[in-house]
Amino acid sequence: MILGKGRIQELVEQSALLESFSPDSMGGAGYDLRIGRVYRLKGGGALLVDGKNNPEVEELEGDEFTLKAGDYILIESLEKVDMPPNLVARILPRSTIFRNGCSLITALVDPGFRGTLTMGLKNLSGHEFRFQRNARVAQIVFEEVSGETKEYDGHYQGGKVV
Repeated sequence: MILGKGRIQELVEQSALLESFSPDSMGGAGYDLRIGRVYRLKGGGALLVDGKNNPEVEELEGDEFTLKAGDYILIESLEKVDMPPNLVARILPRSTIFRNGCSLITALVDPGFRGTLTMGLKNLSGHEFRFQRNARVAQIVFEEVSGETKEYDGHYQGGKVV
């Protein structure tokens, strides 16, 4: 079951579900995540049977950014989540992203995950796309998990970007 506005606000107050919470970012059944830090990849990586090799990243300075046609960056959410063991979350792009020819690449937020959320942003258009730090970029939707869960304890715990 997807959590509504009232239940999300209760969990923010009771258990710090979202740090840096802004009431203005609440929707009817989700919360709009804002852009925090922005990173550029500095090389290639690999996903192998025996592990992974993530590229190095460079944090971009400033409050306004231009994503050129074909470019790809990583965005870290301004908010931090503290997922309880009975919730999972999905991250969906705001429609402005695809209306401007961009794609927001996201992942499932597992029960037990704590930290900022990292998303990929790719400009698929033939034009530049400008955006600012603190702009609302995605909606996070929380859902209850029925039955036993396994809490996240992987590499990205705490909000590691790579």
